[in-house]
Amino acid sequence: MRSSLAMRLLFAVVVLMIVLPILFPFIWMLMSSFKTQVDIVAWPPRLFFSPTLQNYERVFREQNFLKYFINSAIIGISAVALSLLMGLPAAFSIARFGQKRLSVFILVARLMPGISFLMPWYIIFSRLKLMDSYIALVLSHMLITLPIIVWIMATYFESVPLEIEESAMVDGATRQRAFLAVVLPVAGPGIVTSVTLSFIFSWNNFMFSQVLSMERTRTLPIAIYNFVSYAEVDWGAVMAAAVAIMAPAILLTMVFQKYVVKGLTMGAVKG
Repeated sequence: MRSSLAMRLLFAVVVLMIVLPILFPFIWMLMSSFKTQVDIVAWPPRLFFSPTLQNYERVFREQNFLKYFINSAIIGISAVALSLLMGLPAAFSIARFGQKRLSVFILVARLMPGISFLMPWYIIFSRLKLMDSYIALVLSHMLITLPIIVWIMATYFESVPLEIEESAMVDGATRQRAFLAVVLPVAGPGIVTSVTLSFIFSWNNFMFSQVLSMERTRTLPIAIYNFVSYAEVDWGAVMAAAVAIMAPAILLTMVFQKYVVKGLTMGAVKG
C-alpha cells in the first residue's frame, strides 16, 4: 500500500516537473493580464494583487481588436479551405500512386524558412496592386497550411484499406466518386486533425502579416504592436491581447482533442 502511494506521489512530482515549465509562461501571462502596470513591473513579483479588467477594456474598446479578430478568422478559414480543396486530392494521389517526388517538393516548401518567400511575395503582390488585401494574405498563409494538410492526410490515406475504395469501384463508382463518397468520410478524423493544426499555425502567423498587411487587413499578432511605443510598453494590454489571441486556439484544440489524437495515431499505423 505504501509502495503504491509512493509511486503515485513520485509520478505526480515527475508530471509536475515536466508540465510546470510549459504552463508557467501562460499562467504568468494570464495573471499579468489582470494586473495594473505597477503590479506587473513590481519587484519582487506580486503574487497577490487586486485584479482589474482595465487591460481587456483597452484591448477591445480602444484598439478595435474585434476587427483584427475578424481579419484573422477570414484569412485562416480561407487559407485552410483552399488548402483542403487542393491538399486532399494531392495527399490521396501521393498515398495511392506513390508520388514521392511531389511529397518531397511539398516537404521542401514546408521546411524552407518563411522569410525566404517574403521578398518574392512582396514584389508580386505590389506589382499586382494586391498589398493589404485578403488575397495576398490567404495565398501566403497557404504556404503554411497546405503542406501540413498534405503530409498529415497522405499518411492517413495510406492507412485507409484499399479494399474499401475497390469495393466502391466494383459497384460502378469512378475513382473520383469513390474518393468523395467513401474515402473522405472514413478519413474524417485525419481531416479534423489537419484542419485544426493548420488553422492554429495560420492564426498565430506573424511574419507574412507584418510585411503584406496594413491597417485594413491587419491580423491579431500584428495588433499587439499597438501597445508598444518608443516611450513605454503597455504590458497589461499586451498580456490581455496575448490571452485573447491564444483563447480561440486553445478552445479549438480542447473541442477537437479527441479527433486530433485519433487522427494522428491512426495515420501513424498502416493496415
